Amino acid sequence: MILYIDTSSSYLYTGIVENGKIVVEIKKEYNHELSKTALPEIVSMFEDNAIEPKEINKIIVVNGPGSFTGIRIGITIAKVYAWSLKVPITTITSLEAMAMSSINDMIRVAIIDARREYCYASIIDQKDNFILKPVYIKYEELKEKLKDIGEYKIITNDKEKVPISASKWESYNPDIAEIVAKFKNKKEVNPHAINPNYLKLTEAEESKQSC
Repeated sequence: MILYIDTSSSYLYTGIVENGKIVVEIKKEYNHELSKTALPEIVSMFEDNAIEPKEINKIIVVNGPGSFTGIRIGITIAKVYAWSLKVPITTITSLEAMAMSSINDMIRVAIIDARREYCYASIIDQKDNFILKPVYIKYEELKEKLKDIGEYKIITNDKEKVPISASKWESYNPDIAEIVAKFKNKKEVNPHAINPNYLKLTEAEESKQSC
């Protein structure tokens, strides 16, 4: 069984996959309550489905970009679990998860609004290769990169904030089984080496640098 955890937004996306099929999953928005509810919800997910923690043989956790606080919550839960029970663990980005949840029938542009005319974005082709690796970028710069792409679809939960046109739009709804299938064989990492992948400085760090 593989445990998937993503708390990089206001949503808790988590689930347990066995032999390519979802055993149980949670897709629920908690907003500012996520820090209080994520761990109890995951514990309940195990208990309600009579799954023992030792039955998990790998963890896949999203390490960003997204909500600074949210990312830390998921990483902390995953690291403690992996370290204490000696379970292999690996990380993926939220933008990869977004792209892999979409059918690869055309080029996919995963976008998370980052405010102040910036976004987090990634461009992935039909063979799941990066055209643009996950990056913190101005919308205007992203528009320039998309000029020569041709047709593409945008995957986001921030459509009203994304000032880019596209031939197709998708609201992000994670296909946890598909995400796990894509990354189940990704190389494991030492739990202690896992850190948030913010792609940008925190506001405190930005303020410090500007002083």
